[in-house]
Amino acid sequence: MVEWVMAEILNNPGVKTKIHEELTEVVGMDIVEESHLPKLKYLDAVVKETFRVHPPLPLLIQRSPDKTCMVGGYTIPKGSIVYINAWAIQHDPKNWTNPLEFKPERFLNGKWDYSGTNMKFLPFGSGRRICPGVPLGEKMLMYILASLLHSFEWILPKDEEFELSDEFGFVTKKTKPLVAIPFQRLSDATLYE
Repeated sequence: MVEWVMAEILNNPGVKTKIHEELTEVVGMDIVEESHLPKLKYLDAVVKETFRVHPPLPLLIQRSPDKTCMVGGYTIPKGSIVYINAWAIQHDPKNWTNPLEFKPERFLNGKWDYSGTNMKFLPFGSGRRICPGVPLGEKMLMYILASLLHSFEWILPKDEEFELSDEFGFVTKKTKPLVAIPFQRLSDATLYE
């Protein structure tokens, strides 16, 4: 997911500027520490929007009802194999205004988390089959991104064609790997204190 978040940030210069402003305000010119992470609200919104647009598992782990039931007016027979299409839910215009637009601001208001209780946002599943690594993954992803974005300025190579297409499969991955060039953003004195 680091690649997807970085790709979306590099594709949206206004988003990158807001992240740098937030990092400067929260972290200053120090090294990012775990205690800074809960204060990085905009970066958190960027990560959540990336998970909405590019869910790690487009089809959640299959389920099978233990009795016949009705869902959305459809009869689901006992023992059927049911897949939840997280990609379709998270791109549905009934759930999201301009669903193909990358807009982190939609996650700044309200209670958005990875618990699987909001049926519009299910990047890691829900219920007993929710990904057990969510807390660790969320914290590590935020820490890695905050560190990379605070310590370095990232640009795209001039001769490289940039694209955001994905390859649909068991997991969602970029069709063409991201190539980005880092430049030091913090001073040497700060980096080695």
